Amino acid sequence: MKKVLVLGASGYVGSQLLPWLLEKEWQVTAAARQIDYLTARVKSHPNLDLVYLDLADARATKALIQDFDLVFFLVHGMAHGHDFLDYEISLANNFKQALKQSAVKHVIYLSAIQPQTGHSEHLKARRMTGDIIRQAGVPITELRAGVIIGPGSAAFEIMRDFVNNLPLLITPKWVKSKANPIALKNLNHYLLAISGESPTTHRLFEVGGPDTISYAEQFQIIADCSNKPIKLISTRLLTPEMASYWLSLVTSVPSSIGSALLAGLKHDYVANTEEIEHQYPQSLIPFQQMVQETLDQEGEFVKSKVWGFEPAALKRWQPGFGYYAKHTGASIDTSCSCEELWNTVTKIGSREHGYFFANILWRIREWLDLFFGGGVPVRRSPQGEQLQLGDYIDSWKVIRCEKPKALSLLFGMKGPGLGRLEFNIEDHQTHRSLHITAWWHPKGFRGLLYWFAMMPAHLFIFKGMARALVKETQRSS
Repeated sequence: MKKVLVLGASGYVGSQLLPWLLEKEWQVTAAARQIDYLTARVKSHPNLDLVYLDLADARATKALIQDFDLVFFLVHGMAHGHDFLDYEISLANNFKQALKQSAVKHVIYLSAIQPQTGHSEHLKARRMTGDIIRQAGVPITELRAGVIIGPGSAAFEIMRDFVNNLPLLITPKWVKSKANPIALKNLNHYLLAISGESPTTHRLFEVGGPDTISYAEQFQIIADCSNKPIKLISTRLLTPEMASYWLSLVTSVPSSIGSALLAGLKHDYVANTEEIEHQYPQSLIPFQQMVQETLDQEGEFVKSKVWGFEPAALKRWQPGFGYYAKHTGASIDTSCSCEELWNTVTKIGSREHGYFFANILWRIREWLDLFFGGGVPVRRSPQGEQLQLGDYIDSWKVIRCEKPKALSLLFGMKGPGLGRLEFNIEDHQTHRSLHITAWWHPKGFRGLLYWFAMMPAHLFIFKGMARALVKETQRSS
């Protein structure tokens, strides 16, 4: 049985590649920093192991990458922030050193197309990563892709969010740049075909789809498939750097990733696909079809552990909500145990504690439902001393309850979007962290306005709530 390691498995390519690898009846290990996210998204399988790995930890990287036949390297550092170039290079060096002392026979590295002109830190990091890991002496197959279209693709989700949330798009001149986007399904075909081989030398392929079109045309096709009329105006006055500042206002894609992608969109991303098409032939999906199929699949992630497989969430889901959500919240560290924190968190909604902080504001929001088309709020409390799956707290419903680490409440009030409130407890051995996070999928421009109108209250409430929960836990213990 082939032993396969997927690094960066919580990303949208890695998480959706895992089921295909398992169909080959291989022993698959999926490694990621966001292990809780991965656990919630991926279905369990007897041949699948999920492990936490931070590639910045050279010792842990070396310990894990020992005895695999094949490694998929799907890691990027754009979410790290402005210094992601140095960060990615450090990860590549750690991976290289681990490879040198391992039994790995083949590495498949997903990289990015390099433009003939221009400069981008994101693209430079992708190129340098490939150069570094090739020094390990293990055969590397590097696939250079441009825009990938599939559920969760950052580039696609940015365009989709703009189309759904703004009727008028004012863009930089880069919208005239061209690309030949590839469907995630076609990319997976290449990844799987190559995974069955045992090359003895380094190889490099560029991958892309059958249509070479500008970003302006891509916006228009997404708008047509979404039945959203848009008007697009491009101007030299709006540079990609300027656009990155308001990117986070419109789209829910992490701003650090969006900004890095915008910097690279000044250039054409046209892949020369002749070699890989000849070696691994398949039917390439046209751009309009890949967009339509992606839009049709976007609601699938609601059917996951993240939403507790909750029928009410699925019923309220609407096209345009997107893969990523707006989010805000607060975190606090404490010496209290996970069990002590959990016992306190699951008392939320009780008549004694209410919401632990600013109860009057929670009540006011319930009554504001009258202005959103709702009725008179109904007060409901948990049946027992602690919350259970299916319990209600006023209009909130418990949709996930995993002792002693994760509690999730479905937003049941009226509002232009779909939301949930999460409580997560992390054990760092020396201390514990309590994270309170509100997630919101806005429904169009009204959904964005609602989110930002609630932001001041969110920032105030969640910080106070986190402190109050820890204080109550310390008092009780």
